This record gives sequence, C-alpha cells and structure tokens, in this order.
Amino acid sequence: MEETQNIDVTKNPEAEDAIESTKQKQSEEVEHHCDEQQKQSQCEEDELRKLLLSDIGELPLSPPSAIQVNFVSYFITGFTKPGHDQYIYRHANGLCVIGLAPTHIAFKDQGGITNIDFNVGKSDRSVLKVSGKRKKNAMRSESNTALCKVSTANDSYIVRCCVKGSLLEVNERLIKQPQLLNSSADREGYIAIIMPRPADWTKNKESLITLEEYKEKKQDILLEPCLL
Repeated sequence: MEETQNIDVTKNPEAEDAIESTKQKQSEEVEHHCDEQQKQSQCEEDELRKLLLSDIGELPLSPPSAIQVNFVSYFITGFTKPGHDQYIYRHANGLCVIGLAPTHIAFKDQGGITNIDFNVGKSDRSVLKVSGKRKKNAMRSESNTALCKVSTANDSYIVRCCVKGSLLEVNERLIKQPQLLNSSADREGYIAIIMPRPADWTKNKESLITLEEYKEKKQDILLEPCLL
C-alpha cells in the first residue's frame, strides 16, 4: 500500500511541481540568508576598517616621535641668564626629563658642545646611585640647582634642574659621548631625570611654557638652517 502511494505521488505532475517549488523556495531562502550574512559581515569589516585606518589625507607627513606620544613638552627660556633655554619633558607618571633646548646658546658656538662635567656644586652628580622604591640616595634639588657644566671651544655654561624634585639619574653616556648633545639633545642627549612632588610640579609649571608657546617665542631662531 505504501509503495502504491509513493508511485502515485511520483506519477502526479502537480505533486512533483509542488515538491520542486518547495525545494526552490528553500534554496532561495538559504541563498538570501547567506547574502544577508555576507552583507552584514562586510558592513562590520568596513566599520572596523574605518576605526583602525584613518583617511590617508588626514595622516601626518611623518609619524609622531616617541617623545610626542609619551611626554608633554615644556620649556624654560633665558633661565638665570639670556640664551639658557632648556626643555622639560614630563611623562604621565610624573618623571621629568631635562635637557638643552635647540635654541640654547651653547649650540651657537662653532663646533658645538665638546665636553660635559657633572662635578658641579658640592658633589659629582655622575656618581649618584639611587635605589629602591623610595629612591634612596636621590639628591633633592631646587629649580636653580646646577646639574652640570657644558663646554664649547670658546665658553662654558651651567645647566640647571629647572624643576624642584629628586634627582634620580644623569646621563653618564654624555661623559664619553658629549657629541650626543649636538646631534640628539632631545633624545639620547638628555641630561637628567627628576621626579618632582605633585605640589612642587604645580608651582614649577607656572614658570614654564608649552611647545607651541616656545615655537612662537623662538620662531626666528628656530628658522635658522642649523636648527631645522
């Protein structure tokens, strides 16, 4: 009986058409569902690409430096004497990197800086050894405390701390490679690292200027070929 019913169905054209129509609809529904999933996936990829990849027209000509990314740049000009310009790069953790600004008077001397001496004041800053979380042996400094003396062929200049805090280290590499001050004073040629207390930093910050203010103030000097 069952076999007879199957035979009847297969011989019935209308039944065959109904079955084919059902199969076709199911196939179309599956295809439509797949298309929708592909479109949704493509939209998600496009949105993600927009978030991760900037418009090429908005990209800077050169990528930002590590200093620009990790530090806020401050400057002090004519500190204690005209032409004694220094930078203070402040990290988010409070540490301040101290060095010579591009417009420091020492760079104007022919041949640039030829020597650096950390033995100034009452102690040699280069033998400073700080240890532990409490920064044992760190030297407490005022903003006008001498850090070192840099010398050129014609003169010498005292470099100061610029901020009140704990002197954690000086760049001993400069003792053997003072030329780093001429070639990369804002990077490998930094002079010292100081940790100011939050309250001291708030007071010190009032005497500093931002990078934009520094560029505006020193624009004539910064346009000189040797400083470009």
